[in-house]
Amino acid sequence: MLHLSRPTSLALAIALLIATPALQASGKAAEKIPAPVLSSDANAPLPLEELRTFAEIMDRIKAAYVEPVDDKTLLENAIKGMLSNLDPHSAYLDPAEFAELQQSTSGEFGGLGIEVGQEEGFLKVISPIDDTPASKAGIQPGDLIIKIDGQPTKGLNMSESVDKMRGKIGSKIVLTIVREGAQPFDVELARAIIKVKSVKSQLLDEHYGYLRISQFQVNSGEEVGKALALLKKQNDGNKLRGIVLDLRNNPGGVLQAAVEVTDHFLTKGLIVYTKGRIANSELRFSADAEDASDAVPLVVLINGGSASASEIVAGALQDHKRAVLMGTDSFGKGSVQTVLPLNNERGLKLTTALYYTPNGRSIQAQGIVPDIVVRRAKITSEQDSENFKEADLAGHLGNGNGGADKPSNGKGKGPAPLPRPQDDDFQLSQALSLLKGLSVTRGD
Repeated sequence: MLHLSRPTSLALAIALLIATPALQASGKAAEKIPAPVLSSDANAPLPLEELRTFAEIMDRIKAAYVEPVDDKTLLENAIKGMLSNLDPHSAYLDPAEFAELQQSTSGEFGGLGIEVGQEEGFLKVISPIDDTPASKAGIQPGDLIIKIDGQPTKGLNMSESVDKMRGKIGSKIVLTIVREGAQPFDVELARAIIKVKSVKSQLLDEHYGYLRISQFQVNSGEEVGKALALLKKQNDGNKLRGIVLDLRNNPGGVLQAAVEVTDHFLTKGLIVYTKGRIANSELRFSADAEDASDAVPLVVLINGGSASASEIVAGALQDHKRAVLMGTDSFGKGSVQTVLPLNNERGLKLTTALYYTPNGRSIQAQGIVPDIVVRRAKITSEQDSENFKEADLAGHLGNGNGGADKPSNGKGKGPAPLPRPQDDDFQLSQALSLLKGLSVTRGD
């Protein structure tokens, strides 16, 4: 049961929860994974001296710690410490956390709608989730959460910080944020049930489609297929001239969903492969011959909040030269986690492999570099100049080829256009401009 975890260290309610394997997410019983074949190093004799030290420390804590501590608590803490020092994504899951992980791909959970990691002891926002309290409050990727309700987060582990952010639906919480180049400021949010719609689509302009994937859920591949069909229908059944695929602030999710989404834009070739120490961690995924996108020109938007499964999609489309990648460098989360069910409804989430793009690139700790770097910017619209025009002159000649005059006073102009997503999104407007330029050069 391999899957890609998102950048959080635990499957927790305030964040986009780590996606379970497709088998679990479909509601079928979780498989028992066979014990992996261990290397000769793993079969080496146990270090008896270190085990004696462990037992001695445990005895000293029980005898001398200021408050009584039972063996179960000490052993569970030891297990958590053992895993937390491997990498940020391996974790021991108690019954509640394991149950949350198994349910996490339903697209509905409680919390604030923030994907978080840790940096220098502080909580760091990887990405806010679309249409959640966090995104509506203006929280951005890269923000550091230095206080929760006035209490510093420095020194707290991920689980402790997240527990502080949990609470009754509708209750208020104040996060103190540090943003690059600005003084700390407070943001008040109300906890809510987070309902995430994985895929959104619309026409940006006539003949140009927009696909937004906020996270990769179990059914995201199917939803993208339906969205592509709907965009063509909205374009009067005609083939589109270009599509913008927006993966910004998409923290990842289910591996199979990322493969299915990529397959909608490719007709052949490798999509992604994984490599690890155990046999069932090595997988290869390839595209089939069908192309739901009709091979239309494609621009993919990424940024520092695009992680894991998002990077698989972007990397595969870039390697196959199927799309132009635009934006800023992605997050760089290129590892795969295996969820191992344990006794007593507990689980072990263990990093078992790295994934690679078709050309053999490892994304881990490096990310995907866009073909065209376009940073965030504010768009300021200016009113059209009302300079005097030829059509304003008394007795001016008509066009000759027909058509209405266009004087400067606005006569003959239609109603003001409706607001469009690209009007205040600089990166999106640049992506659309690139697609239109490609269309002109092709003579569409």
